[in-house]
Amino acid sequence: MAPGTPRFDAGRSCLDLLATAHPEERIGTARELAEWIVGAGLVPVGVPLPGVDGCWVAGFRELRLHVDRSVRSGGIAVPPDSLDRINRAARAAAPPAIRAVPGEKGRLKRELAEPPECAALLSLLARDTVDLLTDPLARAAVRECEADGCSLLYLDTSRGRRRRWCSSEVCGNRERVARHRRRVALARS
Repeated sequence: MAPGTPRFDAGRSCLDLLATAHPEERIGTARELAEWIVGAGLVPVGVPLPGVDGCWVAGFRELRLHVDRSVRSGGIAVPPDSLDRINRAARAAAPPAIRAVPGEKGRLKRELAEPPECAALLSLLARDTVDLLTDPLARAAVRECEADGCSLLYLDTSRGRRRRWCSSEVCGNRERVARHRRRVALARS
């Protein structure tokens, strides 16, 4: 995966939002945020997002901070200001309304009833966070990547709950290569 490429492998939208800060800022511009919103599935592909601007970027980054603090607390002793910010965002606006419309060859496709507002999209992420924090099974499945230098969180839905890395293709591969190099170096010595 190329550096700067958005990641959507954490298992929850709110956890995917956290990945936008690692290893570098990935939603620093309105264009990057718009691409992330579509990639995260908050809006269907092809939905125009003309209102995305620096205020949206600031709002998403602020919510990301509070989601991170809350999820890392394990849902216990969540910082009150973070919980308040998440709760306010969750109730600030209704999520974007969707409708089914005829698409190619008469198949139905999803479409938004109207252009989304920033508060509505933040509400989706905040509600996902509330669901995660209040669901004991989901909360217990949140893990931090075991790879050196990676602190991303993900939802471990693997059999036996034995997943170790945020991404097998990224961190898992990096760890396997490092382990192989260590074995080769030991064999040579």
